Amino acid sequence: MSSNDTDPRDEKPQFVLPLVVRIERDAPPARTDALESAARAVLRLLTDERALGEGEWAQAVADWEDARIRKVVRRARGAEWRRASALPGITETGAEAEVRVFPPVPLDGWPKELAKLQVSGTDLDDPEPPGPAPEGAAVLWFNPELAMSAGKAMAQAGHGAQLLWWALDGAARAAWREAGFPLAVRTADADRWPALAASGLPVVRDAGFTEIAPGSATVVSSFPGVLGAPGAPAAGNLK
Repeated sequence: MSSNDTDPRDEKPQFVLPLVVRIERDAPPARTDALESAARAVLRLLTDERALGEGEWAQAVADWEDARIRKVVRRARGAEWRRASALPGITETGAEAEVRVFPPVPLDGWPKELAKLQVSGTDLDDPEPPGPAPEGAAVLWFNPELAMSAGKAMAQAGHGAQLLWWALDGAARAAWREAGFPLAVRTADADRWPALAASGLPVVRDAGFTEIAPGSATVVSSFPGVLGAPGAPAAGNLK
């Protein structure tokens, strides 16, 4: 695309998918648990009956998917979390992490309960390095060359899960959903990343609004036996 061209998605009303992670001062979740919970939360919303057909969230989801697909993660604790939990949405609970996803809202039209929440302060760590991905789980492989805050990485994990969902056929989708969306977030080995990024698997390329350069490949998504080998079909990039 030349500098004189415009992306038609930019000419449409812009929406954002809000996610809120619960981070209590004395009990923050592990980073990988939070990333995996965010990815599953996005999948829960995409497959919720309220987001499909004539559901109450369906038009907002359609409008969001019709423009640039943005996700923003904010943090909450205590009363903030309780107020956020009272809004329509879905809470995904991991081993310790709690992430609530809400139907898309206009870019400048966040509910006041969410608009007050901070984007910064989502830095999380893993007490121990995560082990191998569970057998049969989808894997969202992160680029080892990029440093991101946990909030930014949670949004990227959500992007990766969404691209993977779009890439699967109906049978694979049904089986994954019935199993509870088993997935793992792992950072790829540096020597393996170039092959993953060039494999034809779904790849997330960030628009560069925050933290990292535009066009950066952040996540490659694979699904065992379906989307897990070089040459497997990709769903296109997600900004």
